[in-house]
Amino acid sequence: MSAPDSPRLHTARLSTATAHLPAPVAVVDLDAFDANAADLLRRAGGVPVRLATKSVRVLPLIRRGLEAGFSGVMAFSLREALWLVGEGVRNVLVGYPTTDRAALARLVADPVARDQITLMADGGAHLALVGAVAQGIGADDRDLPPIRVCLDVDASLRLGAGRLTAHLGVRRSPLREPAEVAALAAQVAATPGLRLRGVMFYEAQVAGLPDSSPAVRAVKRLSLRELRERRARVVAEASSAVGHPLELVNAGGTGSLEASSAAPAVTEVTAGSGLFAPGLFDGYRAFRSRPAAYFGLDVVRVPAPGWVTVFGGGYVASGPAATSRLPRVVTPGWALSGTEGAGEVQTPLRRTGLARGAAEDLAVGDRVWFRHAKAGELMERFDVVRLVQGEEVVGSVPTYRGEGRTFG
Repeated sequence: MSAPDSPRLHTARLSTATAHLPAPVAVVDLDAFDANAADLLRRAGGVPVRLATKSVRVLPLIRRGLEAGFSGVMAFSLREALWLVGEGVRNVLVGYPTTDRAALARLVADPVARDQITLMADGGAHLALVGAVAQGIGADDRDLPPIRVCLDVDASLRLGAGRLTAHLGVRRSPLREPAEVAALAAQVAATPGLRLRGVMFYEAQVAGLPDSSPAVRAVKRLSLRELRERRARVVAEASSAVGHPLELVNAGGTGSLEASSAAPAVTEVTAGSGLFAPGLFDGYRAFRSRPAAYFGLDVVRVPAPGWVTVFGGGYVASGPAATSRLPRVVTPGWALSGTEGAGEVQTPLRRTGLARGAAEDLAVGDRVWFRHAKAGELMERFDVVRLVQGEEVVGSVPTYRGEGRTFG
């Protein structure tokens, strides 16, 4: 991967490319996007990489990733999955359980969707809901492909015992132990019209945490060692429960591609955020990616020496309320105000304590560049994203929002 531009050169290039466009403006640098796609595939070591759509939310860029070599997508909503299949996308794994009866009814009645979409489940209630919807619309499963199901298995690390147990990772699935997974797998096999396709493990405490300290790195090593053994037992017992090998064992994320793809039993990994390389990725040490997604805001005020105000900017990422969720100012020498942060309508910026001449002088009408803390969430703020190569806008494509699609 070639070295990225310096921030000063890069922001100047983006400003030149978009000078004819009004702000706020969202931009994806295609050279960086393509380089990141190639690097993600390389890091997976030949194991198929599924593209996480929630981290992109721009159909033309999802297609670009698939053309680069990604294998199928992980959708975040069943309605989104149905739309993607209608647009020609294939091999869609829904990464989260759904209780959307209307979407389930569309899936149950559509043979193409049933053939291309895999539902996520982590309990009997999810299976019962699918069955109730199918019964309610009178679907005859004898002439239709089975509805494919994947079981979401807790991949967190637990240390200690009883009340002294520490849970390190996200709170997702209630399924954890091999016997629990095997019991639900057997329930899938016993339900007419359903077929167990596989299992998913998302080790968020490995893939989603920057390598910020020796303690974090130690937790990651311990997590991978524990999960390596437990995942193998889960897969073996679930396969035995349904009487056939599991086709799909999904794991990992952008932050853990090497370790997850090398683990026994894993058939594929998932990545998406690494295509855009948002601000939260700046703390990783195990890999380097090139920032590809930006937004530009224009200066509308100079309220005092060393201060400017830009229009817009309140694009705060999901997660715990903290400064890590705020946008990163890319234009050299400027930073968010600690008292106001990123504003709903306007955002004040202060000149940082850099040496004289290191910060760019800004005046009314100048463009300031930012990166979102997370990846696809930025695209929920814009109808159109501009595709840039060099100093030119080479395309303008709709986001999900621009297509009139909101999925949650």
